[in-house]
Amino acid sequence: MEHVRDLRLLPKAHLHLHFTGSMRPATLLELADKYGVHLPEALTGGEPPQLRATDERGWFRFQRLYDLARSCLREPEDIVRLVREAAEEDVRDGSGWLEIQVDPTSYAPRLGGLIPALEIILDAVESASRDTGLGMRVLVAANRMKHPLDARTLARLAVRYADRGVVGFGLSNDERRGMARDFDRAFAIAREGGLLAAPHGGELTGPASVRDCLDDLRAARIGHGVRAAEDPRLLRRLAEKGVTCEVCPASNVALGVYEKPEDVPLRTLFEAGVPMALGADDPLLFGSRLAAQYEIARTHHGFTDEELAELARQSVRGSAAPEDVRAKLLAGVDDWLAVVPAA
Repeated sequence: MEHVRDLRLLPKAHLHLHFTGSMRPATLLELADKYGVHLPEALTGGEPPQLRATDERGWFRFQRLYDLARSCLREPEDIVRLVREAAEEDVRDGSGWLEIQVDPTSYAPRLGGLIPALEIILDAVESASRDTGLGMRVLVAANRMKHPLDARTLARLAVRYADRGVVGFGLSNDERRGMARDFDRAFAIAREGGLLAAPHGGELTGPASVRDCLDDLRAARIGHGVRAAEDPRLLRRLAEKGVTCEVCPASNVALGVYEKPEDVPLRTLFEAGVPMALGADDPLLFGSRLAAQYEIARTHHGFTDEELAELARQSVRGSAAPEDVRAKLLAGVDDWLAVVPAA
């Protein structure tokens, strides 16, 4: 029998995890029952819903399921529970650093407003980090389906809380809507405030959306970015600039961006020298968490343990973790490789 190292023991950083999407399915069921929210079978059947978001109808269905799940987060204690459980799941999968992504405007109506909502989230993150030992920070994300002025408001708020745990600013939702350049001022505000720029791009649309993130938003990281594999010149640019792509293999397949796990261009990006940070995206809807993404690289792309260790290092280097945390995680990766795997 082949000897393999346990990927859950490989120290890594998790840079692409959405807030509501991090919820445990059992927690969703309990909260829905608590608040009398009727969930469709797609969220109660015990299996990830069948999704395909490459057309407008499919994306609408995905967004509807996400919004239903989010509607079950109504009280501060729900937020505290979600964050604590997300941290516990990450620790179980070997994560030593988590940057969880959230648009606080989505929770503000039930939590007393935009500022109280963000403060509740940040307090929950601080508490979960202390209780689990997982380094945790927050990436505030604007919604590209909303007006760019809303994004500027969020960017200013994110900068205001940079000393309370906000480390980055993102742009999420359907990248087929809205031009990246419409959000350039919001990202300038975030960058000037010392935040890392990490918009989504190169998932539902092609390489041009990645170039727009680089040119218009001066992205330091790209959420997804896999479609850059279709443009060799863009791959070289990402590699030369050291822009980390937050690649989420399971969600790419679940949303129909690629048909099969082996179609996700992990090997293409890796061999081009593009830094990657594997992420789980929305485990609630896609059915797999962080370690499973590394398993996809091993099983479907033939990544060796040395290559998987390098992926873990890239995730750490692409993070906003302090230097001492980075050093500890990188040393842990070396230790993981030094251990002879069990049968």
